[in-house]
Amino acid sequence: MTKFSTLKGFLLLVSLSLLPGCETMPQGIQQARVAMSQRIQTEPTGNYFIGRRYYKPDFKFWGYVRRPGEPWNTAVLVMLNENKKLAPDREQVNFGFDNGYEYRLYGKFSGDKVYEPASNSIYPEFVLEGYQLISTNPPPIFKSQYAGSGDNRYQIEKPE
Repeated sequence: MTKFSTLKGFLLLVSLSLLPGCETMPQGIQQARVAMSQRIQTEPTGNYFIGRRYYKPDFKFWGYVRRPGEPWNTAVLVMLNENKKLAPDREQVNFGFDNGYEYRLYGKFSGDKVYEPASNSIYPEFVLEGYQLISTNPPPIFKSQYAGSGDNRYQIEKPE
């Protein structure tokens, strides 16, 4: 066997071993994401935000918030100020039951930043004044939701 054929065989083996690592999105999820993107583009502008509850038992943040018409990758993880209105799960004293739910949120960013000890991070404060449930089963926005990977309790995902 020549050096060239040995190198060629090695490169082929390396190339083939990398293929299973390539992630493709299942067709149904891809269609749901396209539909979600189209729906986002048609959201009316107004004095509200779109929120996706992102519950992690060890963390105190509420979830991701974005402006209407903007994609989820522009959303920010927020801490809620509930002095005016309690979050849905706190109102029902059923913490985290609404993980993954999508809401129309009324309120504003206070401009303050709030420290969250479990993540050792600082997040913007959103003053909640009201909400409306949009969906209990919205399309996926996190890689773990379509990649088949398990949800890591301590990993904080970002919407895609």
